[in-house]
Amino acid sequence: MNFPVELIALLLILIAFFAGFVLARRGAERSRGAQVDKLRRSYFRGLNYLLNEQPDKAIEVFLQIAEVDKHTIETHLALGNLFRRRGETDRAIRVHQNLIARPNLTSEQKSLALLELGEDYMRAGLLDRAETLFTDLVSIDTHAATALRQLISVCQQERDWTRGIEFARRLEKTAGEPQSELIAQFLCELSDGKERAGKLDEARRLLAEARMVAPGAVRGYAQESKLAYARQDDPICIEFGARALELDAELTPELMPLIVEAFDRSGQSERAEAFLENAMLRYPGVSPVLAKSRRIAEREGDEAAIRFLSERLKSRPSVRGLAALVDLQIKTSDGAARDQLNSLRELLTRLIRAQSAYRCSKCGFGAKQQHWQCPGCKSWATVRPVHGVAGD
Repeated sequence: MNFPVELIALLLILIAFFAGFVLARRGAERSRGAQVDKLRRSYFRGLNYLLNEQPDKAIEVFLQIAEVDKHTIETHLALGNLFRRRGETDRAIRVHQNLIARPNLTSEQKSLALLELGEDYMRAGLLDRAETLFTDLVSIDTHAATALRQLISVCQQERDWTRGIEFARRLEKTAGEPQSELIAQFLCELSDGKERAGKLDEARRLLAEARMVAPGAVRGYAQESKLAYARQDDPICIEFGARALELDAELTPELMPLIVEAFDRSGQSERAEAFLENAMLRYPGVSPVLAKSRRIAEREGDEAAIRFLSERLKSRPSVRGLAALVDLQIKTSDGAARDQLNSLRELLTRLIRAQSAYRCSKCGFGAKQQHWQCPGCKSWATVRPVHGVAGD
């Protein structure tokens, strides 16, 4: 019989509780035999519920027999954690609140219960309550590193990047854990906000700070390139865009069109061609090939572009590439052949629209556009272009 993970976890909790209870009372077993016998009967009743895949009844039995004392604190913490993972945040909150109210807890036990309660609040969306608990733990220097990590998570959910930077820097000092790349991401988020507000000088200042904090983080260079492109500062667009692609070639679909146009606007078409040739070598997707085929079509005609694209797609098959090839062939066809190609183009368009252009390498979240923070798992810089026949 295969049990869900939550049933196995509950079984382990029950076993841990029973073992701890019996060991703690071994010396008094003779004088308290009736109580222990009752405990055993209740324990096996709960175990029977569990084996019959009735976890809710097993939990109720466990709650009835689990006397809260110094021997069962960790068991209650584990039970509350199980409730939270099952999505039963209300029950998790009650378990942890009851623990905190007990007068016989040590400082360490109470701190652990506060941490768990803070996570319960976060799962329930009560971010203000969670923040208060974690801030209190930091102020008394108890589990400060863990509390700071949770505060950073709260700030990310609330998009409070300024306080997130503050907590990340405190975490660096407290735990010695480098946070430079995360801080750079927060600075870039602040820069985005300034750009939307039309405060471009402040936006650029924040990007410069991000690059200083984390010279190897690509986002500060990529956003600087985009800002320069928007104000038609072609040398800066090219410089920072090229630097970003040196750090991460996977940004090619985002930055390549800007850099190529910046070269063309500044009368450097030959450098644009060389840039595209290099991009086709460094980047495995089809985007540089499509850009090159469009330039060939403009310069040499559609037939030359068809020959180029047909040859490249042999080694780099792609639905997007095939759609571009069909577009070129439609221009050179007529009659029934043109109608058939139009029907094929419509099918390819539907197929492309149904596919995710980007995917998170950590959780698998699919997206139509690039995100610096995954909307699914909230990880940073993990959303990458999808490669292969159905991707770029």
